[in-house]
Amino acid sequence: MVMCKVIFLLVVSSIGLSTFAQQRSFVTVSGNQLFVDNKPYYFVGTNYWYGSLLGLENDKRRGIERLNKELDFLKKNGVTNLRLMAGSEGSGPLNGVPRVEPPFQVTQGVFDESALNGLDILLDEMAKRDMRAVIFLSNNWEWSGGFQQYLIWNKVISEDWLTRKPDWDTLRDLVAKFYACEMCKYSYARQAARIVRRKNSANGKIYRDDPTIMSWQIANEPRPMRPEANVAYKEWIVETAQQLKNIAPNHLVSIGHEGWIGTQDIKLFEEIHADPNVDYVTIHIWPKNWGWFESGKMAEQYRLALSKTREYIDVNGAVAIKLNKPMVIEEFGLPRDGQSYSVGAKTMLRDNFFQTVIEKVRTHKYIAGANFWAFGGVGRPIKNQLFWKAGDEYMGDPPMEEQGLYSVFDSDRSTWDVIKREHKRIGR
Repeated sequence: MVMCKVIFLLVVSSIGLSTFAQQRSFVTVSGNQLFVDNKPYYFVGTNYWYGSLLGLENDKRRGIERLNKELDFLKKNGVTNLRLMAGSEGSGPLNGVPRVEPPFQVTQGVFDESALNGLDILLDEMAKRDMRAVIFLSNNWEWSGGFQQYLIWNKVISEDWLTRKPDWDTLRDLVAKFYACEMCKYSYARQAARIVRRKNSANGKIYRDDPTIMSWQIANEPRPMRPEANVAYKEWIVETAQQLKNIAPNHLVSIGHEGWIGTQDIKLFEEIHADPNVDYVTIHIWPKNWGWFESGKMAEQYRLALSKTREYIDVNGAVAIKLNKPMVIEEFGLPRDGQSYSVGAKTMLRDNFFQTVIEKVRTHKYIAGANFWAFGGVGRPIKNQLFWKAGDEYMGDPPMEEQGLYSVFDSDRSTWDVIKREHKRIGR
């Protein structure tokens, strides 16, 4: 762990720190609330990970037109906080799943700066609309490379896992190795530092000086995966939070955590969020993925799933209250009625679920925002094709999930009615 920390700090010191002018428009934190310009900041947000890829499409003009259309739609409907992907690692399949491309870190230590041009464009357009960004810097899961790719590059796990799909227990065994791999953590740190200090090619702003960015997030759902990794995992979280805060002291730092389910331990969840460099608590809520209802019985068991949702918010919220920090419910999703992938299927249960979650924002002072998963925009699933293939339109569902599973499309009027109504209440 010491080696990793020293090397990372050398990376940070080599890039220097700019003199930060005090800007009133950065999102700040005081006690259990977020603030902008000394006023409490509450929001309805969404996950828009693919937004950073639209400006990189072969037909760049078409991609940017889609981006602007979707941002205008979100702003009009009261969604002003977007959770984004910074960049991916490696290319081709991982666990047999196609990765989103182009990668920022092409091979270990080799970066393609042009792969972040799409994020530049997105942040520039968000600034024009007074929107805020939360940017995750890597991934626990395979669809953007993430921790497994670092392990493969450093020969900790076999290249066979590029095409083989592990079962759940094997996946836990594989990813848990990341926290003991010094070169893996160094490669992550090097990538993170390059992203945070990047100069935006669209507007000339240095990322770490840009108030459009609310928070740098360590990763998407980083889990220790195995109890044996808990100590190394906690050390890495603490060190990485400090390193990010050193580079970008005007920005908030968050973990990207799912709540106690992500650590299988409420005490560990509390300990990592207690770190002074972690500015707020995050949780995710996945009733289907976590088995809160049986497959095919969502309607029959919905009340149970809703009860578990409320309980999960309360249990994790008690940690935020104890730590006197804000909490953001930054991922939550539910399939369409009948667990259908069809854009035309109804969303009565989803609408009620969204209402239940978003109404917690501001009703409980410490709950600052809720980002639903995920915005699908004008994208649409391809008929008779369940999974994403290279060249298909991006939607809210990553390549490893059925297209249309959780995406909220611009045509989902009843869902947008809920979102607009809650935005109006929150902004009162």
